[in-house]
Amino acid sequence: MENSPASGSSDVAQQTDVEITSEHNEINHDMASTIQHVQDEAIHLDQDENTNPENGEVQDLGQQSHMEIEEPPAMSEDQKMNENKDVLGDQEISETVQLREESSRETEGTTEILQETQQIQENNAQPSIAEEDNQSPEEQDTNLQSSSGNKLQKKTSSDDSSATATVKVMLTPDGQVITVAFSIGKSIEHLKNYFASEMKIPEAVIRIMFEGRIVEDSETLVDLGIRPHGMIQLDMQSMDPENYPIKAVKFQQEYSMPDVITVRVQTADETYQDIAVEIERLNYRKPYLGGYRHKVTGVVFHHAGTQTVPKKRPEKDIVVFCRDTQTVFEKNKTQQSRNTMATQMTKIGCYVANITDRLIEPKKYVTADEFHARRLKAVITIQTYFRRFHAKIVVRQLKEERRLRLEWEEKEELRKRKEKEERLRKEYERRMNPKSKEDFELLYHALELWRNEEVERINQIYTGAERKAALCALLEQETHLISSIGRHKIDAGEENQQKSIQHLLSKCCEPKRWKAFDGKTTEMDTQFTIRARELRDIYNSINTKYFTRDERLDALLTLKHTVKEHDCKLTQEIVELVDREADLLMRGVQNCNLEGLRKRISTLFLQYIKTPTFNPEIGRLLKVPQDSAVFRKNIYFCPSCKSYLPSTEFSLSANARTIGRCRKCSKLDNEARQREEFTKYKMLLKQLKKSEADYGDDTKIAFLLQQEDLQYLVENIWGCNSALSACDDLYELTMVRWNKYYEWSPWNCILLTKEEAAAHLKLANADQAYGIVFIRKIKHRHTLAKNYFSQIPEMAPFLHREKSDQMSTVNDLVISKPTAASLQV
Repeated sequence: MENSPASGSSDVAQQTDVEITSEHNEINHDMASTIQHVQDEAIHLDQDENTNPENGEVQDLGQQSHMEIEEPPAMSEDQKMNENKDVLGDQEISETVQLREESSRETEGTTEILQETQQIQENNAQPSIAEEDNQSPEEQDTNLQSSSGNKLQKKTSSDDSSATATVKVMLTPDGQVITVAFSIGKSIEHLKNYFASEMKIPEAVIRIMFEGRIVEDSETLVDLGIRPHGMIQLDMQSMDPENYPIKAVKFQQEYSMPDVITVRVQTADETYQDIAVEIERLNYRKPYLGGYRHKVTGVVFHHAGTQTVPKKRPEKDIVVFCRDTQTVFEKNKTQQSRNTMATQMTKIGCYVANITDRLIEPKKYVTADEFHARRLKAVITIQTYFRRFHAKIVVRQLKEERRLRLEWEEKEELRKRKEKEERLRKEYERRMNPKSKEDFELLYHALELWRNEEVERINQIYTGAERKAALCALLEQETHLISSIGRHKIDAGEENQQKSIQHLLSKCCEPKRWKAFDGKTTEMDTQFTIRARELRDIYNSINTKYFTRDERLDALLTLKHTVKEHDCKLTQEIVELVDREADLLMRGVQNCNLEGLRKRISTLFLQYIKTPTFNPEIGRLLKVPQDSAVFRKNIYFCPSCKSYLPSTEFSLSANARTIGRCRKCSKLDNEARQREEFTKYKMLLKQLKKSEADYGDDTKIAFLLQQEDLQYLVENIWGCNSALSACDDLYELTMVRWNKYYEWSPWNCILLTKEEAAAHLKLANADQAYGIVFIRKIKHRHTLAKNYFSQIPEMAPFLHREKSDQMSTVNDLVISKPTAASLQV
């Protein structure tokens, strides 16, 4: 803020000595902070000069990265230049020298600014009384800062415009961060233009944000407060994400080496020849030859190796690792030369040269025993070291197998623990949010267990009148819990009813499918499936909530035109209700007051869809067939609910001789009295059928059993325990064959855990693998199962067939073996 001299003099005249002293101290403090800032900047430039002697352009705009190779700290500048001359070219050396000169000039300019700033501080340290009278302290502070700032800006403006900074751009909403080197003197518009060309999107839809505000196109990085060689993070998003989404950018394209390249070779002075060179791609892993790491991005670059095929070792036809190398065969045989040769000796008149003669001295005589003993010792030494080497290999292999075994056991234990935790979590979820029939069976079973525990506790603690009062209180609690379960059942029934309706409508709309000879599946839509699809869409539209008034009227009009195709009492009632709702909507009645009317329309239209006359495709899915002749077949009477139901509504065991109660009555009786849970036995039966189907040997007995039969077999025959480890957790048990070469049956099975079953099925002969006592126990249980299931008429043919198979096996053994062997059999 500027003031006239007169006003400034009057202000100074009115100030006290204390105020003038305080303002003077503030000016000195501001000057000290400015000098400290300039000193820090000079130190920063010196550090940049010392730590970054080489800075070269390695990428274009948006792909630049400052790569710094670590150098020994004791190397001087001249040594660095000499070393760089061997590696860099002339152009790189000139660029390096130029960069050093620029860095030195920047340091000198910063030093000059520091000196001028100190001179300004000394000149302003002792202001005169006349200047204080003519100028206010605010003006003195402003002028001092502006003078020092202008000089500093003049020195560094030219350098800052060409300096770069690290810009981290976060792409929203993907969250990808792209790091680029960008000139701080260029505007944000250049940055938008670059990303628009890379991402193939218009520049106008890109929005750059910094610290929650939108950055203008004319602003630069300097305006955002970034210093040279600094770092800033910006957010980039699209103003039209549906049409122009911001996707992940991949700047560097992957380069694939061609299989064949052409090389030009000079054959003479001015003649050249093009030669095709084939690139061999070897399948072995190249060795690590060293490399360097990028200090900014952290990427590790490896030195490349040649593609020259390594020299292969010549293959030897001699087998080295065999018994023959450790075994010696000796043979003594006398030898005698065939030709008699004469020798010539030196004598008078004859000279024989002795240049090639050798002087042989007799050594210690070695007997045959000593020679053979030495050879035996050498052989034993070789065998010792070889056996040690072989033993080390075996021990190393055993250690590796032990390590793998321990890891496998640890993983299996972790897997079992996770499976158990997941099963307990699902069971807890089923108890808290029951939806299916099995969930409510689990609730009633838990309720029965709790009631039995409370009754036992009351009988132990109380007697007489106190016991009766405690039992009455327990009955009230049980009643309250049963009513709570009933409320959950009603809610789940409504939800399941909507799901069943949607499943029925979706099944009507499925096209006809069949598989051709080549395995391909062909689908075909008929006029009935298309009609069912239209009715399903209309039903979903009229049951959709949160429609506007116009959308609801459009859905009602479509429904009205659809049902008008047939004239009957049902369609007339639907049309009347549709007109009534449309009239109420036009009158502005609220939606909450129309829920009952809309429920009636939905129910009547669902009845319209389930009528085969209006929807022919629904006829094959209705439980009650429309043809009276078909309706009379497989219909039985339930003595409990006094209803005639199809055979599919009755659950029959393998030894049942009468129809008995239907499934609904049996379920109601279980909830009221026994309150048992059959989920475990259903899971066991499902696993048994799946394992028998995998054998593919046309087994049938396992598919005749019902849930009640398997429950009797597990509880009464095997005692709900594993035959080997006595494990009583039914979730961990499974039923497998005792003799895997015969089909599964109640007298050819064993109850084991899953791990024990997998090991049992790997046995070639179970009768020889186990002990006699264990086999007798298993055979005894097989006899009990055979006595129980032999009363079932359906099981009798399988018993006779098994006896004939065993007799034929014995006869084959008798015929193929001698009499003594047959007696043993």
